[in-house]
Amino acid sequence: MTISMLLVAFGLSAQDEETESTKSFTLSGSIDAYYQTYISAPDDAGATFGTAFADKTGFALGMGNIIASYESGKVGAVLDLVTGPRGGAATFSNDIVDGIVNQAYVYWNVSETTTLTMGRFNTFLGYEVIAPAANFNYSTSYLFSSGPFSHMGLKADFALSDDFSLMLAVMNPWDTNDTSMTGEYSFGAQLGYSGQFLNLYYDSGNNGGLGFEVDYTGGFDLSDAFFLGINAAYNDNDGSGFYGAALYPQYATSDDFSIGLRGEYFALHGDLDNFDYPSVLGVTLTGSYTVEDNLIIKPEFRLDSLTDADGGLYGNVIDNDGLAASSLSAFTLAAIYSF
Repeated sequence: MTISMLLVAFGLSAQDEETESTKSFTLSGSIDAYYQTYISAPDDAGATFGTAFADKTGFALGMGNIIASYESGKVGAVLDLVTGPRGGAATFSNDIVDGIVNQAYVYWNVSETTTLTMGRFNTFLGYEVIAPAANFNYSTSYLFSSGPFSHMGLKADFALSDDFSLMLAVMNPWDTNDTSMTGEYSFGAQLGYSGQFLNLYYDSGNNGGLGFEVDYTGGFDLSDAFFLGINAAYNDNDGSGFYGAALYPQYATSDDFSIGLRGEYFALHGDLDNFDYPSVLGVTLTGSYTVEDNLIIKPEFRLDSLTDADGGLYGNVIDNDGLAASSLSAFTLAAIYSF
């Protein structure tokens, strides 16, 4: 073999190695289950918090999901399949046995600073997310439960600098995840700075839409062991909506155990005179113990104090005598495995 042939062969081999090195496939996911008992109400009376997920007593399944991600060069795709009651509630499906599409999108890294994504993706609004493995508290907040869970559309992410980021999106209206037959669209934007995010969302509010929402999500490391998360939002849909704020102080006592609190105030508002809109003050105390990195055990105490004793938006709130109550408390023990 001549020297020129050796050089050509080496060049082709190097190109093959480079091509192979730019391709990657990853598989990840989580499984969770929990036990829940009410402290201030009978377990068999159907009392519920007015938030999404974790609304069963006794032993119950949360969800299981598998996320497949493939990237080749500057393009890639993600498929997130979910099953179980939490997955069914998050995707507005009554089928809790068969696999349900939570996320499915393709993306193109146009440059080092710009990425385009099209398909179905989880929302950019709020502090909490659908998969419990990514939340500190196992139960969810009223702010998270009131906003959209997912979007179907096109978004563009821009890295403006080392600290600043910008996202712009055009999507189907709120929680219209598969198709929109109304000819309407929603619009979203997110401005990020060093882990702090200002989120904006708008749709017409028709056909069950969300209307306008402004949302702040962020947090600060107050020390090596102490973190403070923050979420605040205001929503308006033709003169009525909701607003609230939540604080998430979390303290790591060791590498394996942390304790955290979610304190939340949430209320409805409207344009009707002399109407007492309900509000809730919720306090959730959660411990988080990590077993060999992949398994997390979370004991949790939750107490919600309400201004409306008849439940309404906040579910069926009763006391141990079966009478309407102004508060509901529960103990929950959750196990979450991620891979």
